[in-house]
Amino acid sequence: MFVRDPCGIVCVLVTYSAVFYADYVVIKWIILQTMVDSLWGAFNVVMFNTIVFLLTMSHIKAVVTDPGTVPIEKEHLSHEDIHSDLLGCDWTICNRCDTLRPPRAHHCRICQRCIKRMDHHCPWINNCVGERNQKYFIQFLIYVGILSVYAITLVVISWLTECRDCQQNFAIRQARIMHCVILMLESALFGMFVAAILVDQIQAILNDETAVEQVQHQGPYRAHKEKMALLMEVCGRQHPFLWLLPCSGVPKKHEKLMVDYHIV
Repeated sequence: MFVRDPCGIVCVLVTYSAVFYADYVVIKWIILQTMVDSLWGAFNVVMFNTIVFLLTMSHIKAVVTDPGTVPIEKEHLSHEDIHSDLLGCDWTICNRCDTLRPPRAHHCRICQRCIKRMDHHCPWINNCVGERNQKYFIQFLIYVGILSVYAITLVVISWLTECRDCQQNFAIRQARIMHCVILMLESALFGMFVAAILVDQIQAILNDETAVEQVQHQGPYRAHKEKMALLMEVCGRQHPFLWLLPCSGVPKKHEKLMVDYHIV
């Protein structure tokens, strides 16, 4: 699924530019300058790029995965066309795209479609966050946070370690300082940003209330459901340690499917 939103496309490009710039600074101006002669340097290269890989995979999954788009019916619908059993289950017709949609589905003005369990539209993934890609979105937030802390830690360690070329070349020293300062600011900014969003996402899952439902004051959908069960609905039924792997599939919910109906 690709959304032709200029703001979203720019945000995706900014995201990858920031990530690969951080990788460049860590390898070129930190590890090769202060850790090149030790196994510690090789270890950090492998670990940092592993996190970059997992971040990239989870981001791509969040971008391209259908968040839960409700299919558009071929014929125009009205409320009289819905069976009474559907009305009893809170099925509605969207007044913007004329789509018969299940409970908790909402219309996105940017995607121009109704999304199942829509939380919000995120320009950083150029996609909605819904029931099919929320897991990947949370993985992306976690890896950005880990990468930010890791980058700041490496910068601090490098400042406490003697640079092998900085004593002989003033230009190298100045360039290293400039790149490290930029990386520190970038890491702190993105780290605090994703931490706030991640806390909001976890609270939304545990409270069983999406951002859209919170704004519309619809209240928790299932207030008495167990917290672990709510997390499993988003992350899957495998071991919690496997929830961070972007290669694992999206959990299949035992949800009520849309039934066939006839226009009278």
